[in-house]
Amino acid sequence: MKKVKTPKTVDEYISGYPEEVQKRLADIRKAVMKAVKKSAHQTVEKIGYGMPSYSFKGILVYFAAHTNHIGFYPGPLAIEEFKKDLVDYKLSRGTIQFPHDKNIPLKLITEIVKFRVNENIRKEEEKALKKRRIV
Repeated sequence: MKKVKTPKTVDEYISGYPEEVQKRLADIRKAVMKAVKKSAHQTVEKIGYGMPSYSFKGILVYFAAHTNHIGFYPGPLAIEEFKKDLVDYKLSRGTIQFPHDKNIPLKLITEIVKFRVNENIRKEEEKALKKRRIV
């Protein structure tokens, strides 16, 4: 699979793959952006660790194309939260593999990203509470 050596943008990353993979990556990107639409002006899209990454009050998700699948990296708490919806996919501690021969569950991706947004908001609020208690 052709890949741009060191992409500087998500567009560059996506364009470095065959057309059918580009479509899958673009669909995931749209699902992520749909999930963060209320906070889109504060959400940062960039290349991190050589793959598309999204942050809002901390990292939300990464995704990356591989030979046989697209890896989606929402972290271990999201995997645990949605494990009943992910039974058809290969999972590891913080990773979901979406095989190229199956449809990508875009609605589920949107829900996972919304969960991550709320998780990051909660973490920020907890930090602020702890800081106020210390002061």
